[in-house]
Amino acid sequence: MQENKPFLIVGLGNPGVQYERTRHNVGFMAVDALAGMDAMWRSEKNALTARVDIDGRRVIFVKPQTFMNNSGMAVQALMTFYKIPLENLIVIHDDMDIPVGDCREKIGGGSAGHNGIKSIDAHVGREYRRIRIGISHPRDFGLPMDAADWVLGKFGTVQIDMVRGAIDGIKLF
Repeated sequence: MQENKPFLIVGLGNPGVQYERTRHNVGFMAVDALAGMDAMWRSEKNALTARVDIDGRRVIFVKPQTFMNNSGMAVQALMTFYKIPLENLIVIHDDMDIPVGDCREKIGGGSAGHNGIKSIDAHVGREYRRIRIGISHPRDFGLPMDAADWVLGKFGTVQIDMVRGAIDGIKLF
């Protein structure tokens, strides 16, 4: 990490009211919570951004507005504009291979079929920190549902509480 440079913390999701509380928008939920109630969001470079100081570090929270499959465009534009090194990029996203409410981290690796991660990898590279929030897979509940329908489905009350608990446990630094 380059402490003298800002950190770009990107939450993945899709813009629009119809996508609120969907499994695929866990990243948006996370950055909203982590930025705090007083965060001032503004539009720039195909994203909503909020600048916050956390533990003496400059942080730019990001919600790309390019839709999931093109998230990398907004991330690359912001990294270039703010001269943010790859090691100062943190991406928060949903992961169907992790039980709902669990949270795991890694640096680099594959996309596991996640189109937002594929887009970011294509635009900026793969060696950045990822915080993956579990949304489970429909087969875990015995549901013969397509993955795309699952991720665009809304959380139930119990699941959303589990996800909020995972978000509350995220340690950025």
